[in-house]
Amino acid sequence: MIIREAREEDIDALIMMRWEFTLEYQSDVSDHYELFATECRVFLEQALRGDRWHIWVAEMEGVIASHVYIQLIDKVPRPGRITYPFAYMTNVYTDPAYRSQGVGSQLLKAIQGWAVESKFEFIIVWPSEESREFYVRNGYKLCNDPMDLHL
Repeated sequence: MIIREAREEDIDALIMMRWEFTLEYQSDVSDHYELFATECRVFLEQALRGDRWHIWVAEMEGVIASHVYIQLIDKVPRPGRITYPFAYMTNVYTDPAYRSQGVGSQLLKAIQGWAVESKFEFIIVWPSEESREFYVRNGYKLCNDPMDLHL
């Protein structure tokens, strides 16, 4: 298995995986694939060329088996300490054919090492009910601090 940051040549596979991820949990999505793919391609091209998004993939025999999207969030500087960003983790997905083989856990471990090396303050993720155990097994803890306002 190769764990690496995504490249532009991965875009088609990432688009398809995002589509499949959505349909797995929301089979009633009515978008046309081509419309979605166009929008997603623009997002991915900008993300891969920028420095705020980091898309990590686990590749097995030339196939992307799993991916994680990380967006860096800057914090407002505070006197008396160096301010580092935190990482917002989203769109964590492993293709069903590669699940229960440790692929996702290895990918999270690699990302954790990268985050420590980069001096990020923390990684935050909003897991689904189904994925909470996966994150707990990988060292994440449930926190109740965030609040949101649905608009």
